[in-house]
Amino acid sequence: MAEIEIGLGKTARPAYGLDQISLLPSRRTREADLVDLSWQIDAYSFGVPILSSAMDSVTSPATAAQLDTLGGLGVLDLEGLWTRHDDPAPMMAELADMEADAVVARLRELYASPVDHDLVTQRIKEMHASGAYAAGAVSPRRAAAMAETLQRAELDLLLIQGTVISAEHVSTDAAPLNLKEFVRQLETPVIVGGCVSYQAALHLMRTGAAGVLVGADGGRTSAVGGVTGIGSRMATAIADVRAARMRHLDETGVYVHVIADGGIRSGGDIAKAVALGADAVMLGSALARATDAPGAGWHWGRSVVHPDLPQGAVVGLDQTGTLEEVLNGPAIDADGTRNIVGALRQSMATLGYERLKELQKAELMISMGGLGR
Repeated sequence: MAEIEIGLGKTARPAYGLDQISLLPSRRTREADLVDLSWQIDAYSFGVPILSSAMDSVTSPATAAQLDTLGGLGVLDLEGLWTRHDDPAPMMAELADMEADAVVARLRELYASPVDHDLVTQRIKEMHASGAYAAGAVSPRRAAAMAETLQRAELDLLLIQGTVISAEHVSTDAAPLNLKEFVRQLETPVIVGGCVSYQAALHLMRTGAAGVLVGADGGRTSAVGGVTGIGSRMATAIADVRAARMRHLDETGVYVHVIADGGIRSGGDIAKAVALGADAVMLGSALARATDAPGAGWHWGRSVVHPDLPQGAVVGLDQTGTLEEVLNGPAIDADGTRNIVGALRQSMATLGYERLKELQKAELMISMGGLGR
């Protein structure tokens, strides 16, 4: 892609958001009930290409179990409120009637309690007991310390997730986390991220990770771009990471799954993300809108309570329906907040694609007037 001169000696590539991308139909259409939305990562198969964000406002052990019955994968924040308190549900319910500033203050109190490794084990067992896969996320700085606990509890899928993650995380508190060594020592498949560039994605793929998360500043609660200046628009980020996957596949014969994370709010957004190269997407605010989401109408990431440099915000959301209605409808308004799976299925049917892998070959157009998620 040609670079644009910003000033003397400084150039940059243009980046595009999902709102600036449109999909073009192929030579045929098909009935929506003939579309197959299933996908697989490692030994695990799912009916729809949707993971829930590892955020306390989105995923609890109960919602992870519910999402499993709906075909998706619930990812629990293993450093969140569910691993700091025996029963955080009543505490989170208190937030419903608070103003935003009071919510932040209360969350700071709740997150002040330390992570309890016994609760980590308990939550994983709760997800298993429901019949769901147990997937959980930890930050790079806690990954090594929690590894033994996670393996004993037989976690099915581990996400090592940071704002912008790299193949080697250096810390003054402990020895550097070498992801390549760490990932290959675990029996549990690992998904790492987020990243937004070709080079970072390639390094993460070379660690042996089963999947890579794409995204740094696309979600409703994130303020990373404004605070640190780091980020890329989602469409370009997905395409760049797809290119890294192609190179890695050529070099090793190993296919690494790409999961788009951030700014994806509708079935149409999911279709675009897949067409750009994603295998699945991670949804945050789209699922936090559910009336049975644990956030009680509020949505936040753990970074909002960082003591020195918050890189997120607490966001109030209009609750649009149950989790099942958000995913499978029926939709009442044409705003894309309900029947997300139905909209994805209809998009693929109209485009003429039966499977997600086929959708990755869709023809794309750029609309310069888009908003640029």
